[in-house]
Amino acid sequence: MPADNVYATKVMLNDIKNNYRDDLSKVTVVSPDVGGVVRSRALAKFIDDADLAIIDKRRSADNVSEVMNIIGDVKDRICIVPDDIIDTAGTLCNASDVLKKSGASKVIAYITHPVLSGPAVDRISKSSIDELIVTDSISLSQDAKKCSKIRVISLASTLAECMRRLNNEESLSALFL
Repeated sequence: MPADNVYATKVMLNDIKNNYRDDLSKVTVVSPDVGGVVRSRALAKFIDDADLAIIDKRRSADNVSEVMNIIGDVKDRICIVPDDIIDTAGTLCNASDVLKKSGASKVIAYITHPVLSGPAVDRISKSSIDELIVTDSISLSQDAKKCSKIRVISLASTLAECMRRLNNEESLSALFL
């Protein structure tokens, strides 16, 4: 059976442009790891060809990562960190701390799937992350809903349009960047 991935990039891009339209020239898109460079570069291209930085990290064990270095300049920049999933939030919180220590003015993460297990919400609350924007692909816990740093953006219109196109045997590719 044929399958298509449904991407949240367009929804995230609309949110970035609506909330940071006056500051787009100050945005640097930060790939959370080498594996996310293609996704981050694509997002940066659509944010007025924003600068790109990369977090160089290593994993010493499952759910344990250490930020080694930041490739690129983040001083006085609004750092937008896109990723597909957040689980315990350790990597993102560590990355945020390193970005802030490197001079970032803000750290804003956009995550498609907010698993937010274990200590995640507490870590986010206490972290240097300014805002964590997640989609509604997974329901949030009550603690996550109460966290002032977490904001949800909806995939409902994207999914509805996917269903409409599938029912009408139309292409989905135009929906995605």
